[in-house]
Amino acid sequence: MTLADEVADTLIALEVANDRFTSVRPGERGDRQPVHVVYGGAHLFRRDSAARLGALALASLDAYAPDPFAFARIIDVPGAALLSCDEARAKATYIADPEQLRAEDRSAWLALTVYDRVRDKLEREPVEDFRLDFEDGYGNRPDDEEDATAIGAARELAAGLAAGTLPPFCGIRIKPLEGALLQRSIRTLDLFISTLIAEAGRLPDNFVVTLPKIAVPEQVSTLVRLFEALERRLGLDDGALKLELMIELAHALFDEHGALVLPQLLRAAEGRCRGAHFGTYDFTASFGVTAAHQRMDHPGCDFALDLMKAAFAETGVWLSDGATNVMPVPIHRPVHGTALTAEQAQANIEAVHGAWRLAHRHNRRSLIRGYYQGWDLHPAQLPVRYAACYGFFLEGFDAAARRLRNFVEQAAKATLVGEVFDDAATGQGLLNYFLRALACGAVSLDELAVTGLTADELRTRSFLAILAGRRGG
Repeated sequence: MTLADEVADTLIALEVANDRFTSVRPGERGDRQPVHVVYGGAHLFRRDSAARLGALALASLDAYAPDPFAFARIIDVPGAALLSCDEARAKATYIADPEQLRAEDRSAWLALTVYDRVRDKLEREPVEDFRLDFEDGYGNRPDDEEDATAIGAARELAAGLAAGTLPPFCGIRIKPLEGALLQRSIRTLDLFISTLIAEAGRLPDNFVVTLPKIAVPEQVSTLVRLFEALERRLGLDDGALKLELMIELAHALFDEHGALVLPQLLRAAEGRCRGAHFGTYDFTASFGVTAAHQRMDHPGCDFALDLMKAAFAETGVWLSDGATNVMPVPIHRPVHGTALTAEQAQANIEAVHGAWRLAHRHNRRSLIRGYYQGWDLHPAQLPVRYAACYGFFLEGFDAAARRLRNFVEQAAKATLVGEVFDDAATGQGLLNYFLRALACGAVSLDELAVTGLTADELRTRSFLAILAGRRGG
């Protein structure tokens, strides 16, 4: 009898436990995650809102940073402190041969590339995810007014779906499922979804319902029951309606027994949870932080974000950081046609630039911490959102490409490149890095050829599938 035979019952129990663990934590999802979600009052939403936001974002960029090098210095794009080039010559070289400039002056190439791709993104796909807000961005209004908004906004969304003008991801945020707001939240959900299906015949791709201010798992399970009732009544497929969790109450992180609530929320979602979003300002308020110190980089936020990372790791739930609440808008405006003074014009520039720098610092900090999505609340924040993403992905592109290419060529053998040691677990992480960069527009499919992967291999989104294909070949 072997040693394994002697502990056969224990091994069976271990296999059951391992299967249970992998069913809860199957790994990161391979599909596209948006880099942001734009929140806007549901009463303001129109079928062409995404395009309108893009136009406003471009107008802000033109007004306050029409030059790539100025923009890089304003927000501190990686390498901006090293910019000391002949800017006219650098621009000419970039137009003629970007790779030549990349080899000669990487900082200048990065500044020009980020700016160029930000402008392209704002023209092509300015908004990746939009949430029609019936909560903080809408407020508490008379029932007949919110009824009309729910119906009208659903019709606008249906019209956008028919016209092809919606962002790739969209959804609504309802009011909390608690107290005096409970019935109002349910009614808005019912009116909106019912009207949307009546008008469009289906849900938009990647549609989600965001549940705010969650205090107990029962609020999540109640939303699931509401979804099931709507699906039966409207003829939707089982599980068609998805939800996002909002983590924004410090006193709701742990239950009365001291157990972490976040895994309980995921179980209560019964497979419908697409994401978990952090509410910076409600959380810091509930954490006892005074208004002057409520900010994204507060240590209390780091505590909650780390708990979210640990609780939702490898579950397939997308995580999102919060929003910078300092808007990049001018503080002085002309009155009755009177021109601004020179001092007022300069104050406007400084206000916008300061808000941009703050947002860029926050967005980049989130990316470094592994939070690849965040909130934007104003169109003038969009240029900085994409600049932060593009700078983050492009600055490490060459080294990551060498690592992935070498690693794939070794077909899962551990390998040493420079001072970084890769093993098989790193492969999917490296692949995900490039897939995120590709999805948000930081790089093109042609540029990813340097990784040694084909377009078909990249489309598998799976490192194991790529290795299996190469070994089979």
